Amino acid sequence: MKKLKLVMIGNGMAGCRTLEELIKLAPDMYDITVFGAEPHPNYNRILLSPVLAGEMTLPDIVLNDLAWYEANDITLHAGKTVTKIDRVKRKVIAADGTEAEYDRLLLATGSSPFILPVPGKDLEGVIAYRDIADTEAMIDAARHHKHAVVIGAGLLGLEAANGLKLRGMDVTVVHLADWIMERQLDKTAADLLQKSLEAKGLKFLLGKQTAELVGGESGRVAAIKFKDGESIPAELVVMAVGIRPSTQLAESAGIHCNRGIVVNDTLQTFDPKVYAVGECVAHRGIAYGLVAPLFEQAKVCANHLAMHGIGRYQGSVTSTKLKVTGIDVFSAGDFMGGENVDEIVLHDPAGGVYKKLVLKDDTLVGAVLYGDTADGAWYFQLLKDKQNVAEIRDHLMFGSHHVGDVGHAGQSKAAAMPDTAEVCGCNGVCKGDIVKAIKTHGLFTIDDVRKHTKASSSCGSCTGLVEQILASTVGGAYQPADTKDKPVCGCTEHPHGAVRAAIREQHLLTIPEVMHFMEWKTPNGCASCRPALNYYLISTWPHEAKDDPQSRFINERAHANIQRDGTYSVIPRMWGGLTTPAELRVIADVAEKYEVPTVKMTGGARIDLLGIPKDKLPAVWADLGKGGLVSGHAYGKSIRTVKTCVGAEHCRFGTQLSMSMGVKLEKMLFGMWAPHKVKLAVSGCPRNCAEAGIKDVGVIGVDSGYELYVAGNGGIKTEVAMFLCKVKSDEEVMEYSAAFLQLYREEAYYLERTCHYVARVGLEHVKKIVVENAPRRKELHERLLFALQDYEDPWGEAVAKPVKRKEYEILEIA
Repeated sequence: MKKLKLVMIGNGMAGCRTLEELIKLAPDMYDITVFGAEPHPNYNRILLSPVLAGEMTLPDIVLNDLAWYEANDITLHAGKTVTKIDRVKRKVIAADGTEAEYDRLLLATGSSPFILPVPGKDLEGVIAYRDIADTEAMIDAARHHKHAVVIGAGLLGLEAANGLKLRGMDVTVVHLADWIMERQLDKTAADLLQKSLEAKGLKFLLGKQTAELVGGESGRVAAIKFKDGESIPAELVVMAVGIRPSTQLAESAGIHCNRGIVVNDTLQTFDPKVYAVGECVAHRGIAYGLVAPLFEQAKVCANHLAMHGIGRYQGSVTSTKLKVTGIDVFSAGDFMGGENVDEIVLHDPAGGVYKKLVLKDDTLVGAVLYGDTADGAWYFQLLKDKQNVAEIRDHLMFGSHHVGDVGHAGQSKAAAMPDTAEVCGCNGVCKGDIVKAIKTHGLFTIDDVRKHTKASSSCGSCTGLVEQILASTVGGAYQPADTKDKPVCGCTEHPHGAVRAAIREQHLLTIPEVMHFMEWKTPNGCASCRPALNYYLISTWPHEAKDDPQSRFINERAHANIQRDGTYSVIPRMWGGLTTPAELRVIADVAEKYEVPTVKMTGGARIDLLGIPKDKLPAVWADLGKGGLVSGHAYGKSIRTVKTCVGAEHCRFGTQLSMSMGVKLEKMLFGMWAPHKVKLAVSGCPRNCAEAGIKDVGVIGVDSGYELYVAGNGGIKTEVAMFLCKVKSDEEVMEYSAAFLQLYREEAYYLERTCHYVARVGLEHVKKIVVENAPRRKELHERLLFALQDYEDPWGEAVAKPVKRKEYEILEIA
């Protein structure tokens, strides 16, 4: 098949990220030609400041070296500026006459620095701060001159001032506004930052308007004069007063521009053959200057260039993170406050800490942090996801580790950690390894870090630390994962919610149907998406969709837990931890017959037979089945156990029959597949010996009935279950528990624990449906019973006639 021709004008970060994404999706679709005005391969503009400060060198910040272009068969015309686009003949022409034809054209022309239109702006020594050439000019000026003036106290201006100060220059920052970084900080935070920077030797002149740049005898700038008549010496003037989208080339070709090259949600321009990304773009009237939204644009644009046609860019919520001479600041959203909003403020000038959170209708809409920015990424995620924070409002100021936000614990530790400190214990990755990978490969997302270092790719408990290291290393380019719109896997752009909705609304019944309807990028999916699709199908259409064993993990296919040495563990079910002598004899006989090397009691009060070879599993289950024993499902994303204490059946403190209640719940839920494993516990009194407070559903007996708790987790990061409601009878316990679990089954994403699910949707959402809406609760209860009514435990192909649920006699006392 003949390749299409793709030409990209611009060789910056947004454009090259688009090519990287495109090559992943459609590596053989295009012959690619790139024109770059600078004589360099793609480099990280964000790291120009460390180069200026002497912390890095120019080779350190190259993102895609020349070998990358060659390896991907990309023709690079470096140092060649395109001067004309012929949309009729579909070709571009560079200043030196170089031409290239295109089937698709990608404009990534970036932006140009704004130069104040004042007398003397063309003098030698007056520069902008935008690229490698500007950085080299500033480094050279610092070697030969003393006085520098930076006009503009925004993000870029302060970084330039800091770098020049470290190079030994006497630096004055001139700013028109009343406080520095007025677009990123409120006045209180700005004053704290200015005071700290002044202590480092920087000078500030605020509320000053430049009238003229005065030249010396050599033709170089010598001073700057203000409209109030004051003047100061200046042998180097750096203008950092803003940028403007570079649209001249597009306008000359007749492409619609309005404060940027106008694009739609697919990043197409007025001409459907021409796409645009980056700082040159105006999307819904907004031009973005930070890297994170530009990379979001790149992903969507690549999707459409690859002709998948399912990505949509709908704008970005942005944040700013800056580190100047060791001072951390962060801001996001509408942090200025005003009418009809609430402000939560912590101000400790002596300690160098200032935090302001702005809330509207119990939703975080803005945040500004100074000094302690450890929770910046967490606040930004709350803001992006528009999460209701009513339940954590009292603790919101103190950060995620006080609130218990999953995946962000310990973020405040990251900045103080040495490079040798281990971050990811599962894969043995140190902080230094992560920082090196981020800088070497130009990483900006947590997924990128996982791919290059494996950190956070196993148990996930170190995700918060990795995110904080990433955020502090790349600053404003950090892209927190969008928990609501994250794709199921690399095979699709669709998030879990969209997949579930399509299966339900389109009545899809098989994995191939889902993949065809949703235009999966791979023909057969992968180990991440197939189990998820299989679960969504059988949970949505329990008696129509057919379970696909090959789309389950090995433990579920083998009906046993694979162990370190390759043998398997078999756990028969013991309802509520209760057993009989007959069952114990069957287990003992099987252990002897198959020479099981280890027999152990589990934490769920069951007997575990460890060390069984895979080929003996069918026979083992057959013999256990003859004795009436069914699977404990210790291997599945399913109901695991219902842990019980002895309760009022035997205990002198017991107020309710916990063993009886536990068996009823376990029998009701037997065969229930779920997004993740589910554990329950029933304690007969508030002493809570069954540890119900850290279970997915916890039931605690009290004198007047039961208290129900949900979304607990006793795993790597313990989550205390949250109080749901109080009920009076066993029947209500079963109804409310079933309703909650069915809601979880229908709304949670695959591999999302109940604690993560409730954190995402909010406990109030669960209460409104399960506790306050009786008809809806009963519907959920009935749907769960309907899904489980015909469940039989097959143990693979081991038993010809599966054994159904066994009935037990439970001792009940008056």
